[in-house]
Order: sequence, then C-alpha cells, then structure tokens
Amino acid sequence: MKHLFYILVLFISLTACNEYQNALKSEDISTKFKLGEKLYEEGKFAKANKLFVQIVPNYRGKPQAEKLMYLYANTFYKMEDHYVAGYQFERFATSYPKSTKVEEALFKSAESYSYLSRIYSKDQTETNDALAKLQTFINIYPNSTYLKQANALVKELQFRLEKKAFSTAKQYNTIGDYKASISSFDNFIIDFPGSSLREEALYYRYNSAYLLGTKSVEQKKKERLETAKSYFNAFKKAYPDSEFLKNTEDLEKDLDKQLEQYSTKS
Repeated sequence: MKHLFYILVLFISLTACNEYQNALKSEDISTKFKLGEKLYEEGKFAKANKLFVQIVPNYRGKPQAEKLMYLYANTFYKMEDHYVAGYQFERFATSYPKSTKVEEALFKSAESYSYLSRIYSKDQTETNDALAKLQTFINIYPNSTYLKQANALVKELQFRLEKKAFSTAKQYNTIGDYKASISSFDNFIIDFPGSSLREEALYYRYNSAYLLGTKSVEQKKKERLETAKSYFNAFKKAYPDSEFLKNTEDLEKDLDKQLEQYSTKS
C-alpha cells in the first residue's frame, strides 16, 4: 500500500509538472490564465507569476485584465520582490481607480517601497519616497483597515531617518570635525524634536562644542567655550537625571575653569 501511495503521489506530481510545462509552451492565453490562477490559489506564486508574465500584454483592455493585473502584482508581493511589487500595485491603482482593490493596492505599494532601504546607514531617498506614499495613503483613506499598519510603518521609517541623521552627526564628532557635528546635531534637534535620541544628541552637541572650544585659537576660544556652556546648560535642564551627565563632570569643571580665566582678565 505504501508503494502504491508513493507511486500515486509521483504520478500526480509528474502530471502537474507536465501540465505546467505545457501551459508555459502553449499559445492559448486562456489556458495560461486558468492554470496561473489555480497555482496562485495554491500558493505557488513563482509559477503563477511566470504564466502571468506571458499573458499580461494580451489582456490589456479586456474585462479580465483588472483581475489579472491584481493577481500579477500580488505574486511579486508574495515573493517579496519589493521594488516590482510596489511599481505594479501603483500601476494597478492608476489603471483601475474604481476597483474595489485600489485601497489594498495603494497600501501594498507603499508598504513594498518601505522595505527597499531598511539599513539606516545607506542613502535614505527610498525611505523618504515611501514616507510620502504612506502619507498620501493615510490622507486618502483615514479610516482604512490598513491605517494601523500604515502608521506603524510611518513611525518605523521616521526612526530610520532619525538614526541616519544622528549617526552622521555622531560620526563627525568621532572623526574630530566638531563644527560639522554641532551643525548636524542642531539640525537633528530641530528636525526631530520628539526623537528618543534627543537626549544623546544634546549630550554629543555639547561634547563637540566643548572639544571645539578647547582646541580653538585664542581669538575664538572664549566665544566657543561660552557656546559650549550654553549647550551644557540646555542639556542639563532638559535631562537633569541623564546618565550622560556622569561623563560631563570633568568636562564641566574644566570648562568653568577656562571661562573663569576670561572673567579674571576682563
């Protein structure tokens, strides 16, 4: 009985394989569509996609085109081909603006684009594009069933931008370009006022200002040390219990000592 079962399974597999290969070679677009839809329903998205690719141009303008284009776009989505999925769903929404699938298509398009630049240290052009698409979706469908997911993606993408801006500013501090570090942290604090990285940003802005001041030529030293002191006061006022304050005690003493010299001279 076991042997018969395995033979039956093998026979079915070979039959299905032959059916698929024959459909690929066939010139009958209806056969390709039907088998592609069947494979799609079975979760065999890569195989369905290969059949759909062959017939998409032939169905343009036909009644079945809307269904085919949705299935075609969704095969890319299911295969996690994010760039093509984003493009195809966007194209679907443009081609069939009255479709009941438009809302889903626009969300999946924006979602797909949001996956294109997941590493914050890389260029974030695609992140900004995805944010714009998600915001457009939220504006059009404020009561969408996808709203919670869309808002979560927006939050994730915004934090990705925050990490990119923060890491750039911190890198300037690390390599000793303190002026660039201060400027970058100033922009970060303005651009992301509610960031979870704000505390650390205020600390490193002060740290960069202190190091810039102490390493400056005499003509610029007093002004830059005073700026560092103002940054320290802003940091301490905003985060009086910050763990970073432990790292500033010696710097603060040295800063006050150096500023005191200028008070004595005047």
